[in-house]
Amino acid sequence: MAVREGTTSITRMANENGDVQILQVDEVDPVEVVPGIVRRRLPATEWARGWLYDFAPGAEWPEVDVHEGEERYYVVSGEFIDCGRRLGPGSYVVFAPGSRHRPRTETGARMIGISIPTL
Repeated sequence: MAVREGTTSITRMANENGDVQILQVDEVDPVEVVPGIVRRRLPATEWARGWLYDFAPGAEWPEVDVHEGEERYYVVSGEFIDCGRRLGPGSYVVFAPGSRHRPRTETGARMIGISIPTL
């Protein structure tokens, strides 16, 4: 069954493995966080929430990001500079609860992330 949320088409289905949601991330409406950074919120559950961020060249997260729960991200394209390292496509970063960071990019970059709340 396909449903529309905003302008995003999400396919929801239930099978022997439980409920499944499928969508094309580029169809999710982008929201500007600050100039040069846009976020697309992806479907969430009670266990995790997902998002996609696009950073323009020279963009930096507006403040130090402190994590209450666990957070992970995957660099899809471009290069982030985070935690003193250059992170290119294929980099996967895991932050423990209480950790902090402030990602930036010189080249522009895209990341997909998952936040896992503290239960």
